[in-house]
Amino acid sequence: MNEEKPICSAKACRADAVWVLAWNNPKLHTPERRKTWLACEEHREHLSQFLGVRGFLKDVVPLVDWESESGSEGSP
Repeated sequence: MNEEKPICSAKACRADAVWVLAWNNPKLHTPERRKTWLACEEHREHLSQFLGVRGFLKDVVPLVDWESESGSEGSP
């Protein structure tokens, strides 16, 4: 089985993701909907600020916790 590791969503970053940034755009998504970006340790703050200033950021969760909460639903 060739399982790829999740990587950071920051532009040109290929580092392993360790954080999930859950967000939604209230103009486009229902309040309960969550889109996700993945972040390495280095880019977590930058990506969080990007989403936060727009009012999109809802939660920042360690990737291992997000995966355990999603169970059999698949990865974020």
